[in-house]
Amino acid sequence: MRSRPFSSTGSVAELTGFGLLLLFLLSCFSFTSTEAYDALDPNGNITIKWDVMSWTPDGYVAVVTMYNFQQYRHIQAPGWTVGWTWAKKEVIWSMMGAQTTEQGDCSRFKGNTPHCCKKDPTVVDLLPGTPYNQQIANCCKGGVINSWAQDPANAASSFQVSVGAAGTSNKTVKLPKNFTLKAPGPGYTCGPAKIVKSTKFISGDKRRVTQALMTWNVTCTYSQFLAQKTPTCCVSLSSFYNDTIVNCPTCTCGCQNNTAGSGSCVNPDSPHLASVVSTPDKSGNYEPLVQCTSHMCPIRVHWHVKLNYKDYWRVKITITNFNYRMNYTLWNLVAQHPNFDNITQLFSFNYKSLSPYGDLNDTAMLWGVKFYNDLLNQAGPLGNVQSELLFRKDQNTFTFDKGWAFPRRVYFNGDNCVMPPPEAYPYLPNASSRPAMSLLATALISLALLLNFAL
Repeated sequence: MRSRPFSSTGSVAELTGFGLLLLFLLSCFSFTSTEAYDALDPNGNITIKWDVMSWTPDGYVAVVTMYNFQQYRHIQAPGWTVGWTWAKKEVIWSMMGAQTTEQGDCSRFKGNTPHCCKKDPTVVDLLPGTPYNQQIANCCKGGVINSWAQDPANAASSFQVSVGAAGTSNKTVKLPKNFTLKAPGPGYTCGPAKIVKSTKFISGDKRRVTQALMTWNVTCTYSQFLAQKTPTCCVSLSSFYNDTIVNCPTCTCGCQNNTAGSGSCVNPDSPHLASVVSTPDKSGNYEPLVQCTSHMCPIRVHWHVKLNYKDYWRVKITITNFNYRMNYTLWNLVAQHPNFDNITQLFSFNYKSLSPYGDLNDTAMLWGVKFYNDLLNQAGPLGNVQSELLFRKDQNTFTFDKGWAFPRRVYFNGDNCVMPPPEAYPYLPNASSRPAMSLLATALISLALLLNFAL
């Protein structure tokens, strides 16, 4: 049965109404939520723990420790910045392992001057090489904290703070509020401080246990939608059974010739490349400067289905850095594919299985080998790392049909990378037909036909 075509009279109104409806439906599919839930790391967070170790005549001494409980998201240079607002008129007399960025107005104090008198102090880590008499354990890494799965021994950072003009007992201490965490930019949202069971400490000889006088926790969660306005990475695909190379979607991370920052790029053969890369922006910061590409992403992950054997199949992964102003240290890649439950061999990358949902082993975390390829250099001839993965086939599930051999999700340094649309995936040459449109497009056309019937 054929649908009635749009009439010549009133066609503008019909198209306008239908266009508005399409815009509304598309907006429903646009993900604008800033919630911090990560499907591949549902319990990931950064916990800031305050342990009151002793009371002073006008306050307390506390050890503050940030634990990175995120499996694959780390804090890279220039490091973390943590802030809060005091509940009363507290001051910081002294600090070890960290410092505040501003002292504030301490004119009301005679004699000894506090380290910081601001109502809302901002604290940063000290740099490596700090004198030992200013250090405590787990401090002085320049604010860098590794991820829990990649390097648990270095997934924490600590400092000591001596607080004055504060309560001197569990009943009179007022917890700080309005915690903020930058790592190094936005993206984290921190909840309120909550008093928890006091932390216990075991002595070196394991024969004595002591505990903090008081402990409270602050939990901070990450949202990629708060961290940046545009994506930071994309995925391209290819295979041995199809000559088509599916590039990252056009304008994934921005478009060229755009007046906004996301449109700033430079051609690799530009004679002034070196001077442009070494020049900061108007605010003195070295903002990302990417190579001009159709996708404009700082990072591209390429997944190539390379070979097919009787019982195995092989994939080559290449990570390319298009950012001229960033070397990615301790980078990591997370990929989701059902055959990760039967990976046989991995070349030149470290591997860890992630099982966010019990026995479902379809997610892998990959990162570089120390002193070999754990540094992803800035854009240029050396700005890439690559590896090959060998999978054993499960004859009940294995197929090259319908894009099964390509990953379901890819993350780089904890950020979700944009995948090409499924209908663009390389297809088997003997496939009867190639999908012509996505499910969303099919649904919208069906809706248009129904509306056309109704008119």
